[in-house]
Amino acid sequence: MGVDGTSDETPPGGPPLRRETSRLLSFSDGVFAIIITLLVLDLQPPRVERGQLLHALIEQWPAYLAYVSSYLYVAVNWLNHRAAFNRVENSGKALQWYNLGVLFSTALLPFATSVVSQAMRDGDQADQRTGVVVYGLVGVLVSVSWLGLYHYLTRHHDLLDQTVPRRFFPAERARAAIGLLGYALAILVGYLVNPLFALAIFLLLPIFYSLTSSGLYELRRLRHPHG
Repeated sequence: MGVDGTSDETPPGGPPLRRETSRLLSFSDGVFAIIITLLVLDLQPPRVERGQLLHALIEQWPAYLAYVSSYLYVAVNWLNHRAAFNRVENSGKALQWYNLGVLFSTALLPFATSVVSQAMRDGDQADQRTGVVVYGLVGVLVSVSWLGLYHYLTRHHDLLDQTVPRRFFPAERARAAIGLLGYALAILVGYLVNPLFALAIFLLLPIFYSLTSSGLYELRRLRHPHG
């Protein structure tokens, strides 16, 4: 019994929502760890004749670029996830499904990374265009999943810590929209102009998200560190 005469036992309806939020975070961290581990499996030493190892390693540069881009992308997704749920006080089934949507889309990155790196390394221009389209579509899907999550949290401020400003998640929703437009642009540029330009965009977008992983206001702090 508690000091006020109430029971300390878990209510019949299930564990408290705060405990559910903790479980959600633990599960999500495990999924992100698996995804980021799977990325490295595409980096394999080339099988070559004697004296050709250095040349073969250099020829695999698309695989290295795809790995770096995807690693950064998964890393900033984890940072975004941490920044978002550090501000969430209560959970529920709807929020859990939005979270599963984020995990589902992010889990496709190892596949997309393998496709684009193999296409850039071994394929012709048609394969390279297909590869960047596949990767770009996964990027769009990830952005859409975050857009849905942020929109839900914007509409349900009652789930958040009371200290969270009301403008925070609308600004995060704008960040997700920037990603959606960025990956859509990469698809068009990579398919219609040059796949290498798409790879550059794929690398720049995670850098943008890493600079703003705690919110768009981080950009203002970087521009005005003493403001």
